[in-house]
Amino acid sequence: MSPRGPCDAGQVQGALAPAQSLTAARKRWVLIATVLGSSLTFIDGSALGVALPAIQRDLGAGPAAAQWITNAYLLMLGALVLIGGAAGDRFGRRRIFLIGVSIFAVASIACGLAPNVEMLIGGRALQGIGAALLTPGALALIGSAFSTEERGKAFGAWAGAGALFGMVGPLLGGWLSDHADWRFIFWINVPLAALTMAVAWRAVPESRDSDARGLDWRGALLAMTGLAALTWSLISAPDRGWGDPTIIIGLVCGAAALAAFLLVEARERHPMTPLALFRSSVFSGMNLLTLLLYFALGGAMFFLPFDLIRVQGFSATMAGAAMLPFAVIMGLFSGLAGRLADRFGARLSLAVGPVLAGMGLSLLALPGPGAGYVDGPLAGMTVLAVGMTLAVGPLTAAVMGAVRPAHVGVASGVNNAVARIAGLLAVALMGALMSSVFVGQVGGADARALFGEVMAGGALHSGAVDAFHASFRVVMFACAACAVAAGIVGGLTGPRRLPRS
Repeated sequence: MSPRGPCDAGQVQGALAPAQSLTAARKRWVLIATVLGSSLTFIDGSALGVALPAIQRDLGAGPAAAQWITNAYLLMLGALVLIGGAAGDRFGRRRIFLIGVSIFAVASIACGLAPNVEMLIGGRALQGIGAALLTPGALALIGSAFSTEERGKAFGAWAGAGALFGMVGPLLGGWLSDHADWRFIFWINVPLAALTMAVAWRAVPESRDSDARGLDWRGALLAMTGLAALTWSLISAPDRGWGDPTIIIGLVCGAAALAAFLLVEARERHPMTPLALFRSSVFSGMNLLTLLLYFALGGAMFFLPFDLIRVQGFSATMAGAAMLPFAVIMGLFSGLAGRLADRFGARLSLAVGPVLAGMGLSLLALPGPGAGYVDGPLAGMTVLAVGMTLAVGPLTAAVMGAVRPAHVGVASGVNNAVARIAGLLAVALMGALMSSVFVGQVGGADARALFGEVMAGGALHSGAVDAFHASFRVVMFACAACAVAAGIVGGLTGPRRLPRS
């Protein structure tokens, strides 16, 4: 499952051109085009997590390769999403949206045809580039087509469609893995992309920001380089050893590139990440909360399907069904959570929500091998969903309320990028933690190779099952601790009241 970032819809609330004089029918077609385009990322992301064990088995991929299937996408998306939004403002939002959909479609074809895991990882990286263009493009098109009074309803419809696709994705990925071929997850994107492009070309008017200026390519390149070096080092360290010279060089180069990124952003005339925004204690606190909370969610949701399938004996379809409470609760009760934050204060929701999410993650760690659905993931997933529902809406509003109205778009874009990067780092760090705990449980020279076999779906003996589940529990409790820490940050730095529109 790949939940959306906390401030997706907020990215277009900043300095947009006034809504064009479009008929109601034309506006509906604009909304349809953006929903279709966004469905590419909603379905693909949520379906792939459940299908990863089958992909590993078919392509003979080890643990590091499995992590890169996810992280190649997150790396490109997290590093380039702000550039994608700025490019749309400058060169035309419909044009950049269509380019993003085209890239995503071509990348999906490459993923569907991939003969090996290396080609699949390359296709996923290309998908991330496409998503970095189409995601902010879709939201900006809604913002430019609808008036200020209409945008709330339009964004609500877009988010509701996202929740629906979030429900369908894990079930679809699981069913295809069990009964057909996981490659269809990528093939589905091709007709969806063609339909999106046809509708957008005919019905969506072009719009741009006449005040938009240069693009911060230096910042994007440094961010991508630094994150890639750190991620590679963290993923490779369990196999190579933390003292390996290449790992040390990778960590040093990654840290140096990110330090250079901060220097460039401080001097850039049009930075992708305006550092002045972090002078606000609320903005800084909410981004730290986002980093911790989405780190917890990203790490837990990556490894949960492996435990459900490898240890608890779920089919891929059942593992997909285990994710349903998350999408259903967030889809149905997000509005109620917003009203609760208005009534009792945002700080309370931002403190209680992440703590509840941490409790849910802890509950997901408790069921032993062979547990069923009701006595297995149901309770944990439900509590996790309630906690995230309480937190996400107030988090978005708090981020946008912490800056001046002219900076709302870029502020929410920064927060969205933080959420993506949190997932990227979580998969790498939690993978290293899980591998080290497994090796410590099993012992012996072949322990690392055995961990790779378990992740790849090899035959398991009881000792390997117990060690894998023990390492999974450590990961889940670590993620739960991060979520609780996010709640503490929310209680200390969250605004007492949400800003009124």
